[in-house]
Amino acid sequence: MTSLLLAGGRRLDLAAPAVMGVLNVTPDSFSDGGRHHLLDDALRAAEAMLAAGAVFIDVGGESTRPGAAAVSAEEELRRVLPVVRALVAQGALVSLDSSKSEVIRPCLDAGAHLVNDVRALGLPGALQAVAAGDAAVCLMHMQGDPASMQRDPHYGDVVTEVGGFLAARVAACVAAGIRRDRLLIDPGFGFGKTLQHNLALLRGLPQVAELAGGLPVLAGLSRKSMIGALTGRPVGERLAGGLALAIAAVEGGARIIRSHDVAETVDALKVWQAFRGAGPAGEG
Repeated sequence: MTSLLLAGGRRLDLAAPAVMGVLNVTPDSFSDGGRHHLLDDALRAAEAMLAAGAVFIDVGGESTRPGAAAVSAEEELRRVLPVVRALVAQGALVSLDSSKSEVIRPCLDAGAHLVNDVRALGLPGALQAVAAGDAAVCLMHMQGDPASMQRDPHYGDVVTEVGGFLAARVAACVAAGIRRDRLLIDPGFGFGKTLQHNLALLRGLPQVAELAGGLPVLAGLSRKSMIGALTGRPVGERLAGGLALAIAAVEGGARIIRSHDVAETVDALKVWQAFRGAGPAGEG
């Protein structure tokens, strides 16, 4: 599995796993909706995550929780663009959590380093928007869409099907001119998957990565419903379960852990790295 990522002119070494901090500038995200929708609040939260060791800040302006309603491109852009501009000006590595070309293009023009797309650049114009620049992109698998994805998810072999989908999206990106060292993959835990599907994907991360060509894997497991299903804990009490899943993911080869709880996740990975004899992630 490759460990080098080129992201908007920055060169990131993922030989050891990195943490991506979640910054939702939305009123309705499942965990932190409404907390960071004002610019000053969002920037304070981002600064705290960076100080705690986040490598990327993932800025999202549309909730993709199960059952979430769609947001117009204009409203999404109004929410995220000022935050992206401010964080780029501060020198942060900025990830944009969006699927819409109307949002992606202005944010890439503003200096965003990575597009984190739950629809794997599947919406009209998204692939072309990323191909026109030098930002990295994370291609995620989702069965269905956020409004309906958890109603009846089904697979014959979830590992093979998710890996095959991601391989096809990687091929489409390469054909459009996006270099492989700009690509990440994400199996999409909780996006059209049951608890058993999620556990099978977690166990099968090496196979998913192999099917998709050995690209670095991003895992987003923080505070998700699978932790609630396993522990009975509400969203605000899922830290311990999330850390356990983060360690399981990096044991399976994940290179980026997307988390709401940056300081705790960074600490957990430091301990894991010491145990495994690995060094910290950073720019090469």
